[in-house]
Amino acid sequence: MDDTTRPHGTGPVASTRAAAEVLQADRSRTRAARRLRLRDASAALDRLAELAARLLGAPIAQISLLDDVEVVVAGAGLPPGTVGREAPLDATACAVPAAEGMPVVVPDVHAEPRATDLPQVRAGIVGSYLGAPMVDSDGFVVGVVCVAAPTPRPWSDTDVATLRQLAAAAITELELAALRTAYEGDRLRYGLAIDAAGIGTFDWDLRTGELTWDDRLIEMFGYDAESFGGTIEAFNDRVHPDDLPRVTDALQASIAALGDYEAEYRVVWPDGETRWVQARGRTLRDGDGGAARVLGAAYDTTAERAAGLRVTRVLEAMPAGFYSLDREWRFTHVNAEAERLLGRGRDDLLGQELWTAFPAAMDGAFETHYREAVRTGKPVQFDAHYPAPLHGWYEVRAWPSPEGLSVYFLEVTERRRVQDRAERGAQRLALLAQVSAELAGALDAQTATAHLPRLVVPALADWCIVTVVDPDGRPRDVGHWHADPAARPLVDRYAGARIDAMPVTAPLMRALLTGEAVMERTRAVVDLLPEGEARDLLTALAPESAVALPLRGRDRTLGVMTLYFRRGWAPREEDLATAQDVADRAGLALDNARLYGQQQALAEGLQRSLLTEPPEPDHAEIAVRYLPAAEAARVGGDWYDAFLQPGGATMLVIGDVVGHDTEAAAAMGQLRGLLRGIATYSDAGPGEVLRGLDASMALLQTHVMATATVARFEQTADELERGVTRMRWANAGHLPPLVINPDGSVAELASWRGDLLLGVDPEARREESVVTLDRGATVLLFTDGLIERRDADLDAGMARLREALRELAGRPLDEVLDEVLDRLVDGRPEDDVALVAVRLHRQDRPRPLDAGPNRVPDVVPDDPASPTLR
Repeated sequence: MDDTTRPHGTGPVASTRAAAEVLQADRSRTRAARRLRLRDASAALDRLAELAARLLGAPIAQISLLDDVEVVVAGAGLPPGTVGREAPLDATACAVPAAEGMPVVVPDVHAEPRATDLPQVRAGIVGSYLGAPMVDSDGFVVGVVCVAAPTPRPWSDTDVATLRQLAAAAITELELAALRTAYEGDRLRYGLAIDAAGIGTFDWDLRTGELTWDDRLIEMFGYDAESFGGTIEAFNDRVHPDDLPRVTDALQASIAALGDYEAEYRVVWPDGETRWVQARGRTLRDGDGGAARVLGAAYDTTAERAAGLRVTRVLEAMPAGFYSLDREWRFTHVNAEAERLLGRGRDDLLGQELWTAFPAAMDGAFETHYREAVRTGKPVQFDAHYPAPLHGWYEVRAWPSPEGLSVYFLEVTERRRVQDRAERGAQRLALLAQVSAELAGALDAQTATAHLPRLVVPALADWCIVTVVDPDGRPRDVGHWHADPAARPLVDRYAGARIDAMPVTAPLMRALLTGEAVMERTRAVVDLLPEGEARDLLTALAPESAVALPLRGRDRTLGVMTLYFRRGWAPREEDLATAQDVADRAGLALDNARLYGQQQALAEGLQRSLLTEPPEPDHAEIAVRYLPAAEAARVGGDWYDAFLQPGGATMLVIGDVVGHDTEAAAAMGQLRGLLRGIATYSDAGPGEVLRGLDASMALLQTHVMATATVARFEQTADELERGVTRMRWANAGHLPPLVINPDGSVAELASWRGDLLLGVDPEARREESVVTLDRGATVLLFTDGLIERRDADLDAGMARLREALRELAGRPLDEVLDEVLDRLVDGRPEDDVALVAVRLHRQDRPRPLDAGPNRVPDVVPDDPASPTLR
């Protein structure tokens, strides 16, 4: 854990034991970790662990909380039973980034003295490690997000930045879970407080005399549903005789004045028990202005009477704001919490109309939901934002009543802030994942980079232009996008004109030259541009600001992504960091493409030196192809060859050295040269040539194995007269040749058998097979990369090849080979592919023009009676 690998921090700790002692000494961190260890966040943390493994390409990802011990709360690729496990702090690598408060990068744990004693290292589970601390809003490290691999690997700055963002997302999820739990507790407490008040309601219709009580009030007066008569007499029968005159006077006064009613009195139950009841009500008038109904509520105050408690005390003690409104939207009650949340005293609010006291509540969610509750008579619940001077979000519940509206509310500004931050973090991580997928899955890095503006707009900017540097060093705009479809034609014209107009002091050019981000107000950029189309277009697009982010490779800047903002001077810091991460990933993809191109050119040069052009003997047309594996260097162990022997015979060779790397390519060159030398000096047949090659390999101690097929084409004078040719061939564990007959059929060569691979037993006997071919036939030799697939066996591949050859039988030889490669591997084989084919043209006619010139060495004899065919 070398200091040079740490992008941030105050310094290393001496050991994991020292890190554990630092953590255990800080009790405030312990309390914070315990406070944030919440089940509500477990699902989100599991997703973050899986995302960490995917984004960083690591087989293991883990999220741990740290207090007195380490607790693994989420993970991906961990052994069964790891999640939920507790471990001592001095037995975990996560104690180090937690104690240091910064990311810790360990490319090779075996080279790190502090890691060698850890159980995961000794067990071979962890070979490389990257961990980032989870820092809460109070600045305490409460846990660690880490990724690991069983073998050493480097961790890039991009990997560190990505893990830091994931750690921030994890702590956000934990804080959001803590806030959610707190708010749920508050809601439960004020709900229980309402139930605890034991309030019952009554409705006395003065026109019919009917008195309606709810169940709670019936119980309060010692009745049940059957014994309660529903009349004022039932009420009078239960009121204490000493209190009845006072209560009756209060009711009559309310009716006469069409006003409020309030009384506290004793209720005598049939068994003699006395209860105290507090009642409040109001007389409602009918259409003619007379008294129609008395509505109200009552609650049992027996237990609270001695202490003078009332329902208002319950409301005052509630942890939620509460206010009530009459039918004219005037404040009739405001509790202490509401005073605090609203920033206004109750003396100021009581009697004042809601819309006057809080005008911003009109024409919005508050007015819409309040009027809906009054209109429908049903409770409503909603979240809404109130602007200045409150500047807050509120969770509101409103219950309608005959008197008006009762409103309970909580301030949830912090919860919304944390929730919005979590959503923005998730969106940024999703954007990075999408960018990585686009760049990783594209065949052309420049094409994928050109698509970046459509990914970052409008998530990170209002519009964007991406510039790349050509091989000759000239910048070129390759992609652009605007959030407003109407502005996209202007951006298209601006992207076509701006490069030639840009001075070296422009942000784009400064970012290219320095490799650092450059932010500038657009007015300053307009002033730098000369009079002309580019300046006019930028003025018309009217962004307020822009930032040029370099697309950095390993040792150079390969382009710039310019983000434009129509409102506000600068993006949020976290959005700017995400944008730079996108630019860095694009720069790395472009750099990989550049390096791959250089490697490809070098490898192709080596390939051309190893795989030479074939000869063109009379009336025999030879064509060759070599295609490297799509995921490997453009050189491998497959090879083809075609040459003439001293006696004039044409010999074709196809071979495959076991392996898929540069060592296999080097071995291929050695075996190819040996086989050529043996065949061209000895004039021997295919079987003897393979036997000699096997013996030479043993003598020279090449220590490789290979497969090969050698075919020799022979013809006597009689066969020349009859228009046929013999193919004598031997096989060392390789696939057999295929023959396309002149009638278009494909010969199966059912009699073939493959001998032992080369390099296994130098004493192995090599058998030869002979097949007679009509002139006009085509013979194809190929390596297994042409027909082998991960999802299918070789028989299926051979069937596809035979079908393709039947369909292509009448086409020119070069076209046949190109079409076979296109149909079977689509230009991207999973393994190297080598092909060599010969077409035997008729000898009683001139050599066809499409067969090319007749090219043979001067030393080869020209004797028609020779038993070989040149």
